[in-house]
Amino acid sequence: MKFKKNLYGKNVFVTGASSGIGRACALMFAKNGCSVTGVSRNTEERTESFKGGGSLTLKRLDVTDEAAVKEFVDELPGVDIAILCAGMGVAGAAETTDSELTRKQMEVNYFGTINAAQPCLTRMRSQGKGLLLVIGSIAGRVSIPMQSQYSASKYALEAFTDAVRMEMKQYGVRASIIEPGDTKTGFTAAREMQTRDRSAYGNTLEKSVAKMAADEQGGRSPESVAKVALALAGRKDPPARVPVGLEYKALMQILRIMPDRAKEAILSKMYLPK
Repeated sequence: MKFKKNLYGKNVFVTGASSGIGRACALMFAKNGCSVTGVSRNTEERTESFKGGGSLTLKRLDVTDEAAVKEFVDELPGVDIAILCAGMGVAGAAETTDSELTRKQMEVNYFGTINAAQPCLTRMRSQGKGLLLVIGSIAGRVSIPMQSQYSASKYALEAFTDAVRMEMKQYGVRASIIEPGDTKTGFTAAREMQTRDRSAYGNTLEKSVAKMAADEQGGRSPESVAKVALALAGRKDPPARVPVGLEYKALMQILRIMPDRAKEAILSKMYLPK
């Protein structure tokens, strides 16, 4: 996919850039002539060049290290577009998920995003223009059984992005949250499971996670998310949130008017197998 237009600039910063959605976004923007700096906690540091003058430089950076992230962003030659993709998943019952896992979930998905967003926003505000794209999830709009902590971390990003949109508009900075549904990436294999009191729910957790894994591996490609990010770079006033795919856009519209009990019944049937 090629840019129809890019209203914000060619200096692009991507977190979680070594795999999955982050890698797809970094490559797509680089192939469209952007100078992309991608970071990940575990990556081989290197630079790739592409036709049209684009490039992708990968660097090691842990988004949970606030000071290191600020120093890194402050030293970038420019930040016109920031795409914050770094994340991980925790599965477990709300009652029994280990506090250590819960904190890790929030440290990576929420605080890691905030750590990267804040210095990017400072630079964008000072230059009078910029675009912040946060990778959320459909699970940030609809809480998924046996993924309460993951859903909570993505719900938090919805609120954060909404506040950024209001606060930064006067400075020429725009923000959107992109909401993928089931997507085929390494996220599935890397999901962490609770270890405490698993017997309390029998084999419900294992069956629920197996359902999630099957749906994800049969889902959309990470490139489908990158295409949404690329299109948003051409929008002067991008929407607050963008579900990825017509099926998820339709689902979100339906769920807006569906009674809570009906919604819960459907999700329970999907993710709490008997």
